[in-house]
Amino acid sequence: MIDKTTQQFLAEHPDMKYVFFGGKGGVGKTVLAGAAALWFARQGKRTLLASTNPVHSLTSMLDQDVFGAPTLVKGADNFYAYEIDTKDTIERSKKEIREKISWFLRFADIKTKADEFVESATMNPAFEESAMFENMIDLMFEDKYEVYVFDTAPTANARRLLGMSSVYSMWVNKMLKSREEARSLRELLSYSKKKEKDPLLEYLLQFQQRMGRAKELLTDDHKTAFFFVTLPEALPIAVIKRFIAWFHDFGIPVGGVVVNMKIEEAMVREDAPEFVKNRLKMQEDYMEEIWRSLPDVRAIVPLFETEVRGVEMLERTAQAMFG
Repeated sequence: MIDKTTQQFLAEHPDMKYVFFGGKGGVGKTVLAGAAALWFARQGKRTLLASTNPVHSLTSMLDQDVFGAPTLVKGADNFYAYEIDTKDTIERSKKEIREKISWFLRFADIKTKADEFVESATMNPAFEESAMFENMIDLMFEDKYEVYVFDTAPTANARRLLGMSSVYSMWVNKMLKSREEARSLRELLSYSKKKEKDPLLEYLLQFQQRMGRAKELLTDDHKTAFFFVTLPEALPIAVIKRFIAWFHDFGIPVGGVVVNMKIEEAMVREDAPEFVKNRLKMQEDYMEEIWRSLPDVRAIVPLFETEVRGVEMLERTAQAMFG
C-alpha cells in the first residue's frame, strides 16, 4: 500500500520547484505532468508546464495552441504551458556553434571555413537532445515561475537529457586540461612573451560554470524530483526497474512512482465482458509486482471513461494524484 502520497511527499518538500515526469512511451506522462502543473497552479503558484519531448502533445491535451511560447492556459489561473520549438532551438544552437568555431579557427590561424565543422557537429543524432537540454536549463535559469513541471521524452531519452549536466562537466574538464596544455606549449614556442587572449578557453570556463549550476539544480533534492509513470503492465514496469538506479547514480532525486490507467475493481460488474475481467486480473497481478519491486509508489490514477483533454479532465486526474 502507499506509505506516502504525492501530496505528503510535496508537503515534506515545500521548496519543490523542478518536477519531471518520465517513463516508457504511451504511459500518460503528458497527462500526469499536466495534472501536477494544474495542482501546483491551484495552490497559488505561478507554474509552467513545459514539454521537452520532441513529439509534443500539450496542445492536443489542452485544446489550445501552446507551441513556441509560454501561454496562459484557459480556465486556470497561474497555469502556463509551453511546447518548446526544437527547430528554433537547433537553429540557434547551430548559429552559436558556428560563431564559436569561427572564433577558434581565427585564433588558431586556420583557414578552413567553419561551415564544414558545423555540418559535422550538427549531424550527430544527440544534437537535438543537446539543444533541448540547453533550452530546458535556460528556462530554469530565467526563474520566471515558481514551479516548473517538465513532460519529458521516453525514459531513455530523458535519462540522457537530464544526465547531460554531468556528462558535459566531465567533457569540459578534459577540454580545459587539453586547452591549458596547448596554450602553455604555444606560449613556450612563441617568440613573443605577450600572452594572447584565448576565446575558446574563456568559453569553456563559462560553460563549466553553466553546467555546474545546472547540475546543482538537477541534483538538489529539496527543489527537484523525477517521477516515474507506469501502467500495471510488464514493459512499463521493466523500464522503470532498468532506469531508476541510473537516476540515483547521477544524483537526480527520484520523487517516486505514479501508476496510471488502473481499472477500478468496483467499476467492473458481474456481467462485464470477459475481456474487461481478464484485463482487471492482469492488472491486479502486475500491481502485486509493483508493490513488491518498485519503491515509493505515490498515487494510483484510475482509467477514466474518456480521454483526458482539457482543464476539467486534468482536474479529475489531479484529484486522483493528490487527493
